[in-house]
Amino acid sequence: DYVTVTAFLSRPIVALVMLLLILSMVWHMRLGLQVVIEDYIHGHMAKLLALILNTFFALAVGTSSVLAILKLTLA
Repeated sequence: DYVTVTAFLSRPIVALVMLLLILSMVWHMRLGLQVVIEDYIHGHMAKLLALILNTFFALAVGTSSVLAILKLTLA
């Protein structure tokens, strides 16, 4: 439940490990989608647009995840 997770994440080392885990997962997601885009999208402009959107999507997911962890940690 929420109280248990908040208590668990209130420890700084746990929160730091969780942040590192999330950031590495987002980086892995971005690189995996980049390979798929490079392999299956053949138009130059479409590929460029998809790669840019991929980067911004990964940035949005990473930022929202970090903010959520920080909110739970500091609550």
